[in-house]
Amino acid sequence: MKLLVTGGAGYIGSVVSAQLAEAGHEVVVLDDLSTGHGDAVPAGARLVRGTLRESAFEVLDGAGFDAVLHFAAKSLVGESVANPAKYWDGNVGESLALFDAMRRAGVGRIVFSSTAATYGEPESTPILETDPTRPTNPYGASKLAIDTILTEYARLYGFGAVSLRYFNVAGAHGAQGERHTVETHLIPNVLKVALGEKDSVSIFGTDYATPDGTCVRDYVHVVDLGRAHLLALDDTEPGAHKIYNLGSGSGYSVNEVVEVCRKVTGHPIPAEYGERRAGDPAVLVASSEKINAALGWKPELDLDRMVTDAWAFARR
Repeated sequence: MKLLVTGGAGYIGSVVSAQLAEAGHEVVVLDDLSTGHGDAVPAGARLVRGTLRESAFEVLDGAGFDAVLHFAAKSLVGESVANPAKYWDGNVGESLALFDAMRRAGVGRIVFSSTAATYGEPESTPILETDPTRPTNPYGASKLAIDTILTEYARLYGFGAVSLRYFNVAGAHGAQGERHTVETHLIPNVLKVALGEKDSVSIFGTDYATPDGTCVRDYVHVVDLGRAHLLALDDTEPGAHKIYNLGSGSGYSVNEVVEVCRKVTGHPIPAEYGERRAGDPAVLVASSEKINAALGWKPELDLDRMVTDAWAFARR
């Protein structure tokens, strides 16, 4: 198939682009490189630099594309709270421009990188696709709005769409890995201590109702996540918008993550414990039972493998 990957120079987008190319697909990456890296685009994929508003229709029109995988997004929760307009414009506005370009170009299949942040603070865990969606920040709200738009485009224009919702992604795939300018994710920040870039890791809260008192969060290896996107591509059905959660079903505590990082790196990684952060739920874990039943997907690579691959990439 000929596939357009928006945001394919970013972390997850570049891994999926590599997996698609390895599977024999023709891959074109559309990315403005505002947060992505040109050298992350895998060999065999062609990079077009531009925004979705400016370039999506030009790239798609008459070029024989079969489907789109949409990763391009603003994704910093704190920034979304401080500057919500940036997220409504950059996520919702740009996505609308993409969907309109697809409609005009006659490309009706899409896999969308959504987020479990659409659910907000859950009433129970693991989170199911049928649970209420009550995002607690503009980032999650913008992703939920895009999911809603896809439902309408499926109804009105016959789009075949699949949205994948997940929490934390970790690990690497060869030359493709995590390197954000502003790093908010736990594992890369812990590994910065082992690399000598930070003195210690900060852990917020030790009195949660969890086995070791620290927050429990869901982690999925980026390679497993990529497999789900490839499966979802084949699951697109005209006129239908399907939503699947991607999760471990159990999660890992902050202390567990730090301990695995110590084991993998051989570094003591000092930790500083502080008070809880406002708004941090004790447990955020998603169920993947629905996608397992429908497509046979389940996570295969554990936390040790995530950290091992992330550590290998960090030392490159």
